Amino acid sequence: MATNYATVTWDQLHRDARTLASALMARGAFKGIVAVTRGGLIPAAIIARELDCRLVESISVISYSGESAQDQKEPRVVKAPIAAGDGEGFLVIDDLVDSGETAKVVRDVLPKAHFACLYAKPNGKPHTDQYVMEVAQDTWVLFPWDTAPLFVPPLARNLG
Repeated sequence: MATNYATVTWDQLHRDARTLASALMARGAFKGIVAVTRGGLIPAAIIARELDCRLVESISVISYSGESAQDQKEPRVVKAPIAAGDGEGFLVIDDLVDSGETAKVVRDVLPKAHFACLYAKPNGKPHTDQYVMEVAQDTWVLFPWDTAPLFVPPLARNLG
């Protein structure tokens, strides 16, 4: 099966994060936010600002080593969100819920948290509480940080 690609621009990401934040406001205040690294970091920062939430924690779950389903590995937590406890009163933010495997691990760690993401694929939808837009399962989402040129430091210069 061929993989389709969808590119998300910085402007689109910002709009979708603000749309999610607006929808989350109806739930009331959260004690804090847990960003799922790495993809959830930027959406979590935008949403934290919109919700005036200053406690931002992170959880790091590693499950991918490449771009295809064959590259998905058994997810493992490499950094736990200590400040969030069991997640009660916390909001978990990720960029995308794909297969749901990472979300399942996060939910095991934070069973009482509200899980929200910008984009959800059909297999991942049952594992999130809220999302902005559905994406086809066979689509690989290219985020702005995936498409921007990599920073390559200049060669050492003689400054003296």
